[in-house]
Amino acid sequence: MTSRQALHRLNYHHLQYYWLVVREGGLVPAAKLLRLSHPTLSTQIHALEDQLGEKLLEKVGRKLVPTEMGKIVYRYAEDIFALGHEMIETVYGRSSGQPLRLNIGIVDVLPKLVVRRLLEPALRLAQSIRLACYEDRYERLLGDLAAHTLDLVISDAPVPPGSNIRAFNHVLGETELGLFGTPDVVRKLRRDFPRSLEGARMLLPLERSPQRRALNQWFDRHDVRPNIIAEFEDSALLKVFGAGGFGVFPAQSVVTREIIAQYRVAWLGRLEGVRERFYAISIERKLKHPGVVAISNSAREDLFGRAEQR
Repeated sequence: MTSRQALHRLNYHHLQYYWLVVREGGLVPAAKLLRLSHPTLSTQIHALEDQLGEKLLEKVGRKLVPTEMGKIVYRYAEDIFALGHEMIETVYGRSSGQPLRLNIGIVDVLPKLVVRRLLEPALRLAQSIRLACYEDRYERLLGDLAAHTLDLVISDAPVPPGSNIRAFNHVLGETELGLFGTPDVVRKLRRDFPRSLEGARMLLPLERSPQRRALNQWFDRHDVRPNIIAEFEDSALLKVFGAGGFGVFPAQSVVTREIIAQYRVAWLGRLEGVRERFYAISIERKLKHPGVVAISNSAREDLFGRAEQR
């Protein structure tokens, strides 16, 4: 095959797979990231090698490393995908005047009222933004971020040390939690709070969640044992049941006004020391997308900053 034919037939999906294999340090972490089987990914890499007529990867001990030609191809791939990202930004508005697209992944357990407050600043920019929100489990969203199909992931947990995903955590802020309930329920429990929670009907997140673990510790500190009548993965569903009078429920104090207005409930009291932190996770060390910068700045200076001052 001539070099002209190879260029004409180059499969950029295969090139991206190879780029991720080298970047992630092997077939196994790259396959997990791409949600492909190990044999399927290996087949794609061999197809790229056949197209280029060069061996790109070789075994050194137990590791798979790029050959000398593989290193050259990887450097070109880095430039190609960086330019591709810039091209997409330009096509979606920086030069054409069309709205600039902003693809954000939202971890599915996050409270929707807080997410709305976090994302609002991007839609209030003078520059037109077209926001696309994708909700999924944390691990899948990180994979999409690494594959450059997302600009940002909003999460309640950072990327852990030693993760296969090379990404940067940007702390947006944190908020204390409080308890809410329908006005009649709250009236009965307000006196002698938090002792009044002993045996009180309560709605809580699932046991496996970090928030639930912090709540359990708070109950232990105050020596109270509420009557847990239901547990939820979805925080919005939890609030709907709370609005129905089934029990008191925890929620983020930073959106107290919105919770009271939307669900017609009342504030019962603070869960002192029970806090929830929010992160923006990006591939870039320095945030560049104007919508992402607006989200980060507003969260730190306005949403969570003012909450800390109250």
